[in-house]
Amino acid sequence: MKKILNVALPKGRLGEKVYAMFEEAGFPCPSIKENNRKLIFENEEAGVRYFWVKPSDVAIYVERGAADIGVAGKDILLEYRPDVYELLDLEMGKCSMAVASKSDFIDDRKRTLKVATKFTNIAKDYYAKQGRDIDIIHLNGSIEIAPILGLSDVIVDIVETGATLKENNLVVVEKFLPISARLIANKANFKFKSEAIEKIMLSLNESKEKKDD
Repeated sequence: MKKILNVALPKGRLGEKVYAMFEEAGFPCPSIKENNRKLIFENEEAGVRYFWVKPSDVAIYVERGAADIGVAGKDILLEYRPDVYELLDLEMGKCSMAVASKSDFIDDRKRTLKVATKFTNIAKDYYAKQGRDIDIIHLNGSIEIAPILGLSDVIVDIVETGATLKENNLVVVEKFLPISARLIANKANFKFKSEAIEKIMLSLNESKEKKDD
């Protein structure tokens, strides 16, 4: 009997692109394309069971073993530091972690820098390397308005096109971390299902390289 691999996919546009990549690599599950509200889809023949979860939760499902493998952004892996194997950079969902501020902001290094972000650990690591004294303000949304309202001096956030920053009269000070989607695996499950996981990883890598050619 074929071992079924449990695969956690991030909901949304990126997840749909990731699923297309799995499908192309030889692991289809046609029912996933049906217009319904189901969250779990299985193709016994292909040996996969997919389920949709919130992007920031993928790593939790994988770390806890509910999923054997999953696809999570590098930002999630660096911020939450789950105890998982990072197997492959899928080179999808590319963007950058960046520092942004109002265009007229000048950093006075004699005083503590106020940093608004939802990526607390990434921001701390970035400024620790610079020996910069910071005050972290953890926010969950609408980070762009923090400097405008004087809540923070700068923000640390993901930047794709920079359009949202421009609309709010903010500028990128520095892009310091490239972000993309990564294939991750549960460490214990990898031992028991290594053959199936490695097969899917190699197929995804081949599929990715074809696109690069």
